[in-house]
Amino acid sequence: MMSESAMTDQGNETDAPAPETAADLTHPYLGFLGAGPSAEEGTQALSGQPLEEGVETAQPEAVEDALRSVYDPEIPVNIYDLGLIYSCEMDDKGDVDVVMTLTAPACPVAGEMPQQVADAVSGVAGVGVTTVTLTWNPPWRPDMMSEDARLALDIY
Repeated sequence: MMSESAMTDQGNETDAPAPETAADLTHPYLGFLGAGPSAEEGTQALSGQPLEEGVETAQPEAVEDALRSVYDPEIPVNIYDLGLIYSCEMDDKGDVDVVMTLTAPACPVAGEMPQQVADAVSGVAGVGVTTVTLTWNPPWRPDMMSEDARLALDIY
């Protein structure tokens, strides 16, 4: 699945500097940070069924495409390019574990987004049970977005 080096390639280094100004967090699409109920560290969502023996497991690209199909309703960029997916691993039985974050603990979709991700990934042929775990460490920062996401949001 997505390795740590793949995550680094998309700009998700965890030791990158924090935004230099508050303006970095008040972009029109990111201005809602902290506007909803807080979600707890470790919150999990489950979806899917174990694969029957002999069923071929999904290709990593298909799982990545599923992650790219999920959008935060407030931001016109998918969660993968926003840098919200910290890891995604598939075992030899086709079960997938995703660790993700949101733009802020009080993100308005904090209670819904992990389940949307679990449902999207488990809907891929060759994926068994999907577990999505929400984390706040490291905290999401705008510099975690892919270049395509930054361009789409006019954040340079």
